[in-house]
Amino acid sequence: MNVIPYGRQNITDEDIEAVVRVLKSDYLTQGPSVGQFEAAFSESVGAKYSVAVANGTAALHIAAITLGVGPGTKVLTTPITFAASANCIRYCGGDVEFIDIDPVTRCIDLEALEAKLSAAPAGTYQGIIPVSLAGYPVDLKRLRAIADRHKTWIVEDACHALGAFNQYSDGERIYSGASTSTEMACFSFHPVKHITTGEGGIITTSSEMMYQRLQRLRTHGITKSPAELPANSAGWYYEMQELGFNYRLTDMQAALGTSQLARLNSNNARRQEIAKRYDVEFAKFPITVPSRPPNGGYHGFHLYIIESDRRRELYDFLRGKNILPQVHYIPVNHMPYYRALGFSPELTPRALKYYERALSLPMFPSLTDSEQGYVIECVAEFFSR
Repeated sequence: MNVIPYGRQNITDEDIEAVVRVLKSDYLTQGPSVGQFEAAFSESVGAKYSVAVANGTAALHIAAITLGVGPGTKVLTTPITFAASANCIRYCGGDVEFIDIDPVTRCIDLEALEAKLSAAPAGTYQGIIPVSLAGYPVDLKRLRAIADRHKTWIVEDACHALGAFNQYSDGERIYSGASTSTEMACFSFHPVKHITTGEGGIITTSSEMMYQRLQRLRTHGITKSPAELPANSAGWYYEMQELGFNYRLTDMQAALGTSQLARLNSNNARRQEIAKRYDVEFAKFPITVPSRPPNGGYHGFHLYIIESDRRRELYDFLRGKNILPQVHYIPVNHMPYYRALGFSPELTPRALKYYERALSLPMFPSLTDSEQGYVIECVAEFFSR
């Protein structure tokens, strides 16, 4: 059996042809393919605007700048996430604090979040960055109500949740990234995500003002839009209106993203099949499998994370069988940088307990039935010893 990683990109002939067409075109960057990708992505998640950028971290960074994060800004997030969810606030000179995770969803605990906000003087916290962990969509409707009560903004870190949604008992459906209940949402297109552009990311928003500023920030703070320039400006004229970054996505990457996006629904359906098979097979073992959103909501299953009291032994055993599981995540407040700021994983005990038990098993659309069967056989062998 070949090595089976926890995640893997799938590049088809159609993907390659899409990139080759751009390579043979007049534009490798700053051409039409980026706008086409943004339009297709907006339609996919139900967002009004999308701004493609160099990676998911860049997306979070300029989202924070757009919302005015700076010294004195305090933002709440979860410790079970990739470091960028918190780092984006630190890049801007702001402060971040961590709320423990929900015992079922493993996303940010909304009860603990509201308690934290209610206990603090009004205006202490300006923002919330929830993370739709592994593809489980954060309850954005409930979160919006909390944010409105405490006058805070929301940026959803939806990097794991492309295609995921919450279904409510009243029939309302809210997709991760639609930005109808948040100021903005951010996605990553790293190779193991639902779609890939090699490296890349995108920000969605319903605000035209934020959309325009995000466009400037990804291109050095420069605008060429006639509406933002003096009347009768020459065709060559542009203005750097603020300090921005070179966070652009290339046309080659955008073409790959558009091609990949066309397979999102079928790929997500395959992820559901894989998850269901794991659920059934693992029911006989001392393993906690991922929970599902209520009312028929849709888990995106970027990752399939099990929990076991024998995590380290199982990790080592599977690696010895050419299966490469991973741990998502070491709590951010466990990292030396954040410990030096006074944080400790003991401050979020559920997150620490989760980390000690969590293991991501192979989950990607091109995982074959036989490969998944081998993973299941190896897990069964481990627990039968």
